[in-house]
Amino acid sequence: MQKTINILNKRAKFDYEILDKYSAGIVLTGTEIKSIRLGKASITESFCEFHDGELFVINSNIEEYLYGTHYNHKTKSERKLLLNKKELKKLNKDSENKGLTIVPLRLFTNEKGLAKLEIALCRGKKNYDKRESLKEQDTKRDLDRIKKAF
Repeated sequence: MQKTINILNKRAKFDYEILDKYSAGIVLTGTEIKSIRLGKASITESFCEFHDGELFVINSNIEEYLYGTHYNHKTKSERKLLLNKKELKKLNKDSENKGLTIVPLRLFTNEKGLAKLEIALCRGKKNYDKRESLKEQDTKRDLDRIKKAF
């Protein structure tokens, strides 16, 4: 049985207000999927863009496969995302609005062992919104500590 991979983008929930979520497949080469299964990937600085009606994830970092030969992949390259045509049209139309962007939230493997990327349509938060979310986290943490004490 394969272990499940779950690589998170923790900065996304802090920096962006999430409006809509989608699950997309990724077009990968052999050494890329092997590196992902080893957990050697990062999506913290990545974002998604449309090129000719197709969605690509840009700036995602998948380290080179340790046992790869000269056929190894590039660490940072554009990788195509696979979605339904309806979803692509909706995302393209929504992302053209001012202030909205598409950000990857989570890179995971499903039960079949295929790599998937959870993406979200997001709006950037202002500094005061970020401070407000930090206050909410602190109060929640304090309440949980008090509840645990009783």
